[in-house]
Amino acid sequence: MISNAFSVDPWSVHEPDLDVDLLGQTESLFALANGHVGMRGNLDEGEPHRMPGTYLNSFFESRPMPHAEGGFGFPEENQTLVNVPNGKLIRLLVDDEPLDVRYGQLHDHQRTLDMRSGILTRRLEWTSPNGQRVDVTSQRLVSFSQRAVAAISYEVTIPEDSASDALLVIQSELFANEQMPEITGDPRVAAALTKPLAPEHNSHSTYGARMTHQTKRSELRVGAAMEHQVFGPDDVKVESSCSKNVGRTTVICRLKPGESLRIVKYLAYGWSSTRSQPAIVDQVEAALDASLYTGWDGLVAAQREYLDAFWARADIEIDGDPRLQQAIRFSLFHVLQAGARAEKRAIGAKGLTGQGYDGHSFWDCETFVLPVFMHTNPRVAADALRWRHSTLDAAVANAQTLGLEGAAFAWRTIRGEECSGYWPAGTAAFHVNADIADAVLRYVSATDDTDFERETGVDLLVATARLWRSLGHHDSESNFRIDGVTGPDEYSAVADNNVYTNLMAQRNLRGAAAACVRHPREAERLGVTSEEIASWRSAATAMVIPFDEKLGVHQQAEGFTSHALWDFEGTPEENYPLLLNYPYFDLYRKQVVKQPDLVLAMVQCPDAFTPEQKAANFAYYERITVRDSSLSPGTLAVMAAETGHLDLAYDYLCESVQMDLADLENNVRDGIHLAAVASGWTSIIQGLGGMRTHDGTLTFAPRLPSAVSGLRFRVLWRGRSVHVEIGHGEATYSLEEPATGTGTGPTGMTVTSSEPLELRHHDEDFVLSADEPLTFDIPPVPTRGVIEQPAGRAPLFRRLHQ
Repeated sequence: MISNAFSVDPWSVHEPDLDVDLLGQTESLFALANGHVGMRGNLDEGEPHRMPGTYLNSFFESRPMPHAEGGFGFPEENQTLVNVPNGKLIRLLVDDEPLDVRYGQLHDHQRTLDMRSGILTRRLEWTSPNGQRVDVTSQRLVSFSQRAVAAISYEVTIPEDSASDALLVIQSELFANEQMPEITGDPRVAAALTKPLAPEHNSHSTYGARMTHQTKRSELRVGAAMEHQVFGPDDVKVESSCSKNVGRTTVICRLKPGESLRIVKYLAYGWSSTRSQPAIVDQVEAALDASLYTGWDGLVAAQREYLDAFWARADIEIDGDPRLQQAIRFSLFHVLQAGARAEKRAIGAKGLTGQGYDGHSFWDCETFVLPVFMHTNPRVAADALRWRHSTLDAAVANAQTLGLEGAAFAWRTIRGEECSGYWPAGTAAFHVNADIADAVLRYVSATDDTDFERETGVDLLVATARLWRSLGHHDSESNFRIDGVTGPDEYSAVADNNVYTNLMAQRNLRGAAAACVRHPREAERLGVTSEEIASWRSAATAMVIPFDEKLGVHQQAEGFTSHALWDFEGTPEENYPLLLNYPYFDLYRKQVVKQPDLVLAMVQCPDAFTPEQKAANFAYYERITVRDSSLSPGTLAVMAAETGHLDLAYDYLCESVQMDLADLENNVRDGIHLAAVASGWTSIIQGLGGMRTHDGTLTFAPRLPSAVSGLRFRVLWRGRSVHVEIGHGEATYSLEEPATGTGTGPTGMTVTSSEPLELRHHDEDFVLSADEPLTFDIPPVPTRGVIEQPAGRAPLFRRLHQ
C-alpha cells in the first residue's frame, strides 16, 4: 500500500522519491493513454521495470483456452492484449556507463503527472560509478489531439560545477517482442505471451525507424514508427538502424559543463485486421509527419487545450479534503485516458494501463464508465456503444450456440467473442445484456440523440429483449421467471430470479418496446411485430421480484435469505479475498456477497423500491458484503448517501477514489481499476449530489457528510451544462454554456441554450433558466439505525485511521 508515497496536490500526482520496489504500481499510476494508444509509466531507460507495456486498443493475440473438462458451448480461444513495439525506450550512456538508477548514486528522482497538461515529467540527478554527474529531465505525452501519436522530450545537462566534460550516447529505440515477466498465482492477471509479433517490414532514416509486425494467430497487423529532433552542440552525430525487432537512433556528442543535449522523440502507431503492410506503413508515416509538423510545442499546446475543455465540463471541486480532491481528479483523468479516442473500440477493464484481465472489456464499462462520459463527453459513450453494436453478429451467434434467441453478448472480450473460461460467472451472467441496453436507454435520455437511437440503439434493444423473452418463461401462475443466472455478485451463481437481473431485464423489455414504437421503420426492418412487442410488455409486467416477507427485505435471488450465513467471525483478515482461499461451491451456498448486487439494483432501478425498502435492504446486505471487488465501494457510497448514512458514504467514497492511488487491493501493478475510479464520479454525483433520472426528469437530492464543507460539479444534460453548488444548508443550480474543445463535439446533441430545463430538488420540481440561478434549502437527514459491516470488513479508510 502506497497511500503516503505521493504529495497531496489538487492537480497533480507527485512522487518525490523513487522506490524500485513499487515500480509495478507506479507504472500503472503514471500510465498515459488516449483510448487508442497506451503507455505504462516505465522509466525512460526501460530498466528496472516490473511490466513493460505499450498498447493499442483492441490489438490482441488469440491463444487456445484449455478446459480441464470440456463442455458444449465452452469458448475455445482467448484474446489477450499484446505489448506492441516499445517506443518509450531512451537509454543514456555517460562515458560508457549506462544510466541505471540501481548503480552509481541517485541524488534526486522525482516524477509528476500533471492532470491539466496531460504530461508526465521526470527529473533526476545521477552520478555514474566513475564519478560523472548528469541532470536529466524528460517529459512524455500521449496526444489527445492526434490519436496515433505520442512524444517524449528528453534533455541531459552536465552541471556547471562539473570537473570535466562527458561523452554522451543516447540510444532511442523501438523494441518489439520484449521479454515479459512471468506472473503466476492470481487468476485475474493476464497471461504472458512469448514473442507474439512476427516481423514483416523494417526501414530507417537518418533520424528514425519504422517497422511492421503481424500477430501469429489473430493475424492483426501493427505499424510503429519513430522520428527525432536533436538540439545540442554543432558536432552532434546522429545515425539510425532498424532490424526485424529493434529500431535504434543513436545520438552522440561531448558536452562541456553547463551544456545540454535535448532530443524530441515522435512516435506513431496504427493497426488493422484488413489493411496491407504498405497501407499500414503509409498510415503511421502520415501520423508521424503530422506530429513533426505540429512539433513538440504544438502538441503540448493542443494537449492543454483539450484538457482545459474537458475540465471545464467535468471537474469536481471539493472543499475540506485535499486528498479527496486530488483523488477524484486522478480518477477522472484516467477515465478520460481510457476512452477519449477509443472511437468505436472496446474500453477495457484496465483501460490501456496494464494487461490485467488480458485487456478484456466487461459489463463494468456500460454500468460504471459510460455514465461518466454520458454527462461529460457524450460522444465517447456513443462510440463505446457502437463498438458493442459492431460485435452484434458474434453475440447472435453465441445466443444460437446456447439455444437462445436474440443476442448473448460476451461476458469478457476484446473483439466480441466470449473469452470467459468459467461459465457460472461468465456465460450465466446474462445481465451484461441488460447492462448494455440500460446504457443505450440512459445515453438517449441524457442526450436526446434520436439519430443514435434509430441507427444503433434499436438494434441493441431489440436483440437483448429477444434474449430475455427466450431465456425466461411464464410459470403456471403467469409470473415471468428468469432462472439459472448469475447476477453481479460473483459469490453467488446460477440462481433463480436474481433481482438485479430481473429488474434490468424488465427495463430492457420496456425500453425495447417503446423504442420500436418510436421507430416503426427500424422495427419493421428487424421483423418486430405488434405481438412481439406485446409479449415483451407482458413479460416485464409479470417479472418475478423475490421478497422475503418475514425479514422485510428483497432477496438477492430466490431463496438467498434462507442460505446459511458465512462465518465472518471465524474468517481471518489474511483470507480475504475469499475467492483465493475458499472453494466457490462453499461461497455459492452461503449468505456472503463479494460486491453489491441487490444494492446495485436499487441504484440502477431506484423507482422499483420504496424509501423504506431501500433502507431495510441496505442495512441487511451491508452486514454480509465483504467488498472483495473494487466495484463495491462506489455503489455502497451511493446507497449510503441516499439512505442517510452520510459519514459511511464518505468512507466508501474515499475507498473508491483511493483504490489505486493507495493500492488498496495490492494489485494496481496489473493496471488501473477503471470501473472503480469511474465509480468515484458516481459516488459524488449520484451519492452526495443525489442525481437520478425519473421519467425523463433530471433530479437531485444533495447532502454532504461532515468531512466535506462544499461541493461543486457540472453535468451535461440534453445539450445543456447544469452547474450544481452544494453546501451543508442549501444547494444552488445554474445553467451554463457547455465547454467544447478539440474533438469533443457531442454526437447528436443540439444545444438550445435559451430553453429552460425542468429539474427537481429533493421533492420540489422547478424550472431552471440560463439567466437566473436558483437556490433551495436542503432538508434534514432522515434518522436511521446503525449500519454494521461483517466482522473485520468496516470501510478500509475508517480502519486505517482508527
